[in-house]
Amino acid sequence: MFRWLLSLCLTLGAVEQVDSAAVPVTPSEADRPFIELYEREWQWRLREYPQLATAVGVHDYDDRLGSFDLRSQRARLRQLVKFRKELGQLDVAGLSPPQRINHAVFAAQLDNAIAALELDAHLMPMTSDSSFYADLAMLPDVHPRNNERDYRNYLARLRAVPRYLDEHTDLLRQGLARGMTLPAVVLQGREAPIRAVAEATDIESLAFYTPFQSMPSTIPETRANELRAEARELIRNKLVPAYGRLLRYFVSTYQPGARRTIAAYDLPGGAAYYRQQIREYTTLDLDPEAIHQIGLGEVARIRAEMDQVIHDAGFEGDFAAFLDFLRNDPQFYARTPRELLMHASYWAKRIDGLLPKYFSQLPRQPYGVAPVPAAIAPYYTTGRYNPAPEGGNGAGFYWVNTWKLEARPLYALAALTLHEAVPGHHLQTALASEQAAQPAFRRYGYISAFGEGWALYAEHLGVEMGVYETPYDQFGRLTYEMWRAARLVVDTGMHAKGWTREEALSLLRENTALSEHEIATEVDRYISWPGQALSYKLGELKIRSLRQLAETRLGDRFDLRRFHDAVLALGSVPLPVLEAQIARHIDSELAAAARP
Repeated sequence: MFRWLLSLCLTLGAVEQVDSAAVPVTPSEADRPFIELYEREWQWRLREYPQLATAVGVHDYDDRLGSFDLRSQRARLRQLVKFRKELGQLDVAGLSPPQRINHAVFAAQLDNAIAALELDAHLMPMTSDSSFYADLAMLPDVHPRNNERDYRNYLARLRAVPRYLDEHTDLLRQGLARGMTLPAVVLQGREAPIRAVAEATDIESLAFYTPFQSMPSTIPETRANELRAEARELIRNKLVPAYGRLLRYFVSTYQPGARRTIAAYDLPGGAAYYRQQIREYTTLDLDPEAIHQIGLGEVARIRAEMDQVIHDAGFEGDFAAFLDFLRNDPQFYARTPRELLMHASYWAKRIDGLLPKYFSQLPRQPYGVAPVPAAIAPYYTTGRYNPAPEGGNGAGFYWVNTWKLEARPLYALAALTLHEAVPGHHLQTALASEQAAQPAFRRYGYISAFGEGWALYAEHLGVEMGVYETPYDQFGRLTYEMWRAARLVVDTGMHAKGWTREEALSLLRENTALSEHEIATEVDRYISWPGQALSYKLGELKIRSLRQLAETRLGDRFDLRRFHDAVLALGSVPLPVLEAQIARHIDSELAAAARP
């Protein structure tokens, strides 16, 4: 939805080693103006993005949607530049150690937000698996429904939907005029969520009407019926026509006019745009060629491990034959969506029982297992974690894609569960949200290099935990790791080195057991979302290298649970900040061992 808000991936240099995220009880004199600045910016951010405010439990703006016309975008840029100028005038050296971490995180958030607007990233308000129009269908999931006021606010938001869609349509129009569009190849079929609303005949079957299917008993039935009638009228006479306008523009103008190239380098200012995407999502300032070479090395290493698993499984045939076996044998696929969810639930609960051996700090917040919403499932990735709404009245959810079951192999579910649920995204995200001492811009921030790097590390940790039960489960883990390593190769290959889409498809086809549908979906995701796919492997490599450093320096004193607690102690942080944290953790452990 709002990438700079939901993916706060930061670019930093060296950061001083500091203690964990606890903010001092009494701020220093230098801390006060900085705290005032980031609290003021956060309040501005909530006003600018009302859906964000609702999601984090601030309900002052529940009756509106954000504005995204070009005038609003330019005003937003001017305000961000003002905040950044104020930040640059502060005394960084005088800040307390925890506030120096906050400063580094906050500065990079502003820098990434400013760069995105300056590079006109808002003219492409969608990727291949998410979009401004499909994301709106999730509005009922986060909007409160406790009383009549909540429902009145929700209706006010529905009234704003036509304006919201028209503003985004104008962004698409401006992007088309400038050549700032998604590639045409990833837009095929992406009109389906628009069409589902634009051509709806049963208004009550639409997601927008969901809150009115079951209403609180505290609302009198007469009033409830009035609200339902108003909702039906709004959806029928306002939303459906607005989606119809968008559908006509999308199909008749945007899709045919979208660029035929796929590289980020082919966009206006493309080289600078891609380099900024790398900095944003990896928190590192790496050259695309250097990333490409790291990826090639990882692909070769993992391929050797895969060959060994095939040998250990006693399979008679080469690598290609084994992949064909995995992709086509019915034993590896669920027959019904419920069966797939049951398998995912088995892995989730099995891993839950192992966590105390590897973590001393576990979150209070629970999570559930649920299917990816039907409206987005055909173009969505195989699974994803959906965090709990703020307020303590909901759980996080491990989403499993139950669409096209023949593309969802069971042998990959253990690795997927470790990544998306525990000890991956749910454990890390829930712990971060429970760190109440941190400022809001950090509690609700998500840094891809850290979060995705941790989740990929969690897949590998599953080996030590004894999660993988069969050679096929192990191969599923390796095919997922190969998938992330191949991203380093294909993302930089397509966006900086002139690779074709077919070359990217071939690399994944020849080195992973992913289904054809998954391969195509993933490659289109990399095409439409440059740089994001690089964060997984680069983040995991950093965490594993830091663990190896800790094991080497601490020897017998190394404690895995304390190491994991140290990694997760700061919430979601840039990789250089994490490196500084682990260096201090090692020094602290050595100092403790040296005491008499």
